[in-house]
Amino acid sequence: MTTLSTILIWQYPAFAWNKAGHMVSGAIAYNDLQQNHQEVIKKIAAILKEHPEYSKFEQQWNSLNKSNISAENQNLYLFMWAAKWPDEARTNQTFNHPTWHYINFPYQPSSSSSSIPTEIPGEENIIFAFKKNLDIVQSNATNSEKAVAICWLFHLVGDVHQPLHTTKLIINQYKEPEGDRGGTRFYIRVNPDSQTISLHKFWDDLILGSENFQTVRNTATKIRTSYQRSKLPELKETKFNNWAKLESFRIAKQKVYLDGKLSGSSNKNDGKLLPQNYAASAKPIAERQMSLAGYRLADVLAEAVR
Repeated sequence: MTTLSTILIWQYPAFAWNKAGHMVSGAIAYNDLQQNHQEVIKKIAAILKEHPEYSKFEQQWNSLNKSNISAENQNLYLFMWAAKWPDEARTNQTFNHPTWHYINFPYQPSSSSSSIPTEIPGEENIIFAFKKNLDIVQSNATNSEKAVAICWLFHLVGDVHQPLHTTKLIINQYKEPEGDRGGTRFYIRVNPDSQTISLHKFWDDLILGSENFQTVRNTATKIRTSYQRSKLPELKETKFNNWAKLESFRIAKQKVYLDGKLSGSSNKNDGKLLPQNYAASAKPIAERQMSLAGYRLADVLAEAVR
């Protein structure tokens, strides 16, 4: 079994990217800001230190210090922590907002798929959540409230670049209104001898399977080197809702569901085997999406706290 396949069958909760993936986007944003807007890092770090759960960051940081992580990396790890925090807060009713992590634009291969999807007014989805938290950061709210909102900005910018957090497949096998729920009910196997997982989980786990600080940092560096800001024309698009509607939704249709040709199972114990080159093709798509998430997060933060 390949290394990629091994990573993909590890067990993680069904988050948009796994926690390690979100940490990578935080690290990419940090490194980008370090080059272009160091003052933004200082402002963000100062606000995050007033986060109501900052003590949990300190606990994790102190644990890292035992592994000889230098103090100069504290703000880098703070960015990593902020990006994954909304997933860690899922068990806390004060901060948990399950519907903020996604928007389910319906994809029906049998109908016209060229039109731009529309939002449901009043729905508390990822687009709603981004605007709400950006407004808080730019308001006269307390730094404690802003710190929570900043963590959500970190996380939502990452989430919206995972194609299956913008899309639900609607076919006879997965009927309205729920469809396949962002691929969470679309079951596949990577190899003939691998276990069944959801298509959503497959895409979540494409970036990284480890929350180790050095591994996350190295992965972020590799992605930034492979996908340099100057070579990503997509960065001209700066509207969050278009990242969901025009980019991730299109990728879900064309690259995730293969224009409706990808076969999946409704049986969580017996997934359909992915096409032979599917995993190899998906990996660079996920990495490019992650690079966009990191650079765009840096831009959002620079604008939000200027």
